[in-house]
Amino acid sequence: MLTRRQTLLFSAAAAGLSMLPRRGEAAVTSARAAGFWYPEETEPHERTFMQWPVNPAVYDDPDFLYDIQKTIAKIANTIVKFEPVVMLAASQHHRAIRKLVSGNVELWDIPTDDLWCRDSGSSFVIDGKGGLAITQFNFNGWGNKQTHKADGQIAGRIAERMGLKVFDAGLTGEAGGVETDGHGTLIAHESSFINSNRNRGNKASVEQMLLDTMGARKVIWAPGISGADITDYHIDALARFIKPGQLLIQMGEKIDADDPWSIAAFETHDILAAATDAEGRKLDMVILPEPYDIRVSSADFVSSYVNYYVCNGAVIAAEFGDR
Repeated sequence: MLTRRQTLLFSAAAAGLSMLPRRGEAAVTSARAAGFWYPEETEPHERTFMQWPVNPAVYDDPDFLYDIQKTIAKIANTIVKFEPVVMLAASQHHRAIRKLVSGNVELWDIPTDDLWCRDSGSSFVIDGKGGLAITQFNFNGWGNKQTHKADGQIAGRIAERMGLKVFDAGLTGEAGGVETDGHGTLIAHESSFINSNRNRGNKASVEQMLLDTMGARKVIWAPGISGADITDYHIDALARFIKPGQLLIQMGEKIDADDPWSIAAFETHDILAAATDAEGRKLDMVILPEPYDIRVSSADFVSSYVNYYVCNGAVIAAEFGDR
């Protein structure tokens, strides 16, 4: 059965030029302290990273796993028409992968469990001067809900391969659980971060770690929902920054009092609509209607058009069979 997080069968992270720390440089534990920040995903990329799903503990049906792999290959073959793609996978899988993906897709020998690179892959930060580093989210399988022996090491292994400095503010979570405008403002659901399955501190301490991790100045929080899906309601399935000062949010026409997801979505909308960003601006809310007639019948499937990916010159999004 598909889960609520199986909306788009891909996730990706953007990378730029590598940077090595200078000798004698003082130790800095956070991106923010070093003057780095996490850019908005729609800014131009040097490449896209993706993960190859392989772990039978996650996908116990071989036929379903192969269908997932074919979908990942299709997405990689699409993105590589617009920008370079690196597929992460242990070397023993490379021959099978090469039968499905374009020769233009680069394969790196970095073991994986699942496919969610936006969550478990490297999160890159920049300093505006050509510098690149990795900021650590310390992925723990969405609060230890899923095996992640390989996925939990991906960020560090990419940093080692690329020769990049790693900043670690002590936060545990996933980049898919927070959205940034790339200019100091974050939006997130408390349920994905202020949650004992990831971070045990109070709201203030977790907020500070998130700001330090992302190199940002302000977090706009909404409650979200804990325990109803594997992500504890990642905000990237509901609302995304289009640009500073403007958000895209997927909403039903009216609130469904019997649906906790509808209630939470409208609550998040109202909080964001009443908030201001790090520059003091009100947020322009662009409403995207929900898909109407989808081909997936599973009750816990989320059909989110908002969970798209922007590469250089294209938007990669699911259609769910809705005309």
